[in-house]
Amino acid sequence: MIKVSKWVSLMLVVVLVFTLSACSGSNSNDNADNSGASGATKVVFWAPFSGPDGQYMKDMVKKFNEENQGKINVDLNIVPQNQYYNMIDLAFSGKQTLPNLMIMHTDQIPTYASKGLLEDLGTFVQKAGLKESDFAITAWNASLINGKRYGIPLDIHPLVLYWNKDLFKAANLDPEKPPKTREEFLQYAQKLTDVSKEQYGFVVPTLWPQQFIFPTVLYQNGGQLADASTKKVTFNSQEGVEALQFLKDLIFEYKVSPANVQQDGEVTLFKQGKNAMHLNGPWMMAAWEEAKINYGVAPVPMLGTKEQSVYANGHNFVIPASVNDEKINEAAQTFMKWISENAIDWAKSGQAPASVKVRESQEFKDMYQQPKVAEEFEYAKFSPQIEKWGQISNPLWENVNLALLNKLPVKQALDEAAKKAQQIIDEQK
Repeated sequence: MIKVSKWVSLMLVVVLVFTLSACSGSNSNDNADNSGASGATKVVFWAPFSGPDGQYMKDMVKKFNEENQGKINVDLNIVPQNQYYNMIDLAFSGKQTLPNLMIMHTDQIPTYASKGLLEDLGTFVQKAGLKESDFAITAWNASLINGKRYGIPLDIHPLVLYWNKDLFKAANLDPEKPPKTREEFLQYAQKLTDVSKEQYGFVVPTLWPQQFIFPTVLYQNGGQLADASTKKVTFNSQEGVEALQFLKDLIFEYKVSPANVQQDGEVTLFKQGKNAMHLNGPWMMAAWEEAKINYGVAPVPMLGTKEQSVYANGHNFVIPASVNDEKINEAAQTFMKWISENAIDWAKSGQAPASVKVRESQEFKDMYQQPKVAEEFEYAKFSPQIEKWGQISNPLWENVNLALLNKLPVKQALDEAAKKAQQIIDEQK
């Protein structure tokens, strides 16, 4: 990995800030009229949809603006995912003008809400007539912190299972029946592995998306990453050790995966038809379609030992607490409600909307991937509601990588990571 100096990194951020400020309404949103013509209330909206899903949101914004011409104009600014929260931090620190509306990931909300930076949307929910039965309950509750609502869920994106149907056929496995248990998963993976052809049943990533895979198996074992009430990390529990050991054994014991898989190596092998089963998120659908893979998608098998669970994140609408213009707030809230009611267009990006009404529609049920993703909503688990969890969990992902590279024993890796993570938590108190 190329290391960039702090000075260059700072310059990149400055350039990005200037670019966003200069291009608002042109390159950042080529589908919306940002002129504020005819007295329309302008809502500046930031989102991190810099992948293929971005065009779907642009089209939705364009449609909304056309339906509300002369009343409301939403100015969509898409910020690259890897710079998104840097931009948000710059805006909240006063170094960049804040938007009126933002997309925020579920795992980020506790950090910004704890600092009083996000608007409590409780009043909006009441006025709009929204209720928890309108959304997947797991997504609805995930942005509720200390009794206050800080986000309106757009979608949930959990880990899912992908498999290569052609490889299943070649191994005399039913291409329409993926494994559902750990035992079946292991049997399938072994049968699909042919080292002489450099073909593997399940290529274990040592880096991303272990941030979704390890927690999924941990939760399925009945464990948790941390206790939000006591602010104590718990991922080095017996359940955590068992989860990571299972993943490591896939490489060194069962030998259904090559060792030392580098970033995106498992994705490359899946595209090449040399990785039969793959765990990743709904955002991969476009890549599989482009690669013309004959693939299937299903909920994650029960790889743990106790309960069906899956780790997930989600996109939510949030409003900065400093946005005190009532007219703009009402316009932003009108847009949020419209998106929730028309989220079938968002589903076309591969995502599964949190809206119950959309998921119950026949159009949604007829989609290929999205209904399978939605099957996991009921038991989806999110990261602990602890401030700066992303920073706190960094030692975990570093040591998961070392354990899967066989550079550290599993228990030692998790214990050392837990000590570092707990220290970060304690320093925040």
